[in-house]
Amino acid sequence: MKLKELLVKDVINEYDGLKLGRVNDLEIDIASGKILNIRIKDGKILQNLIRNTQTIEIPWQKIIKIGSDVIIVDTNNNLINSKAD
Repeated sequence: MKLKELLVKDVINEYDGLKLGRVNDLEIDIASGKILNIRIKDGKILQNLIRNTQTIEIPWQKIIKIGSDVIIVDTNNNLINSKAD
């Protein structure tokens, strides 16, 4: 799968069914070539244009399924790392 294919998918949290956003970036271990985390912008697109956005990092191991339209992650809000851009 190519990065551009991941960028068009919505990320859904299985824990509460909420849309977290879309994949914005990946963190890759250069030595092994493995993906460590996916980074997404929060789902509030209009608010992201007006103010600083929130980036959420989700460990690759928390991905349950990558479907044709969505990525389902198995996590709760306590396990997601957030950063202000």
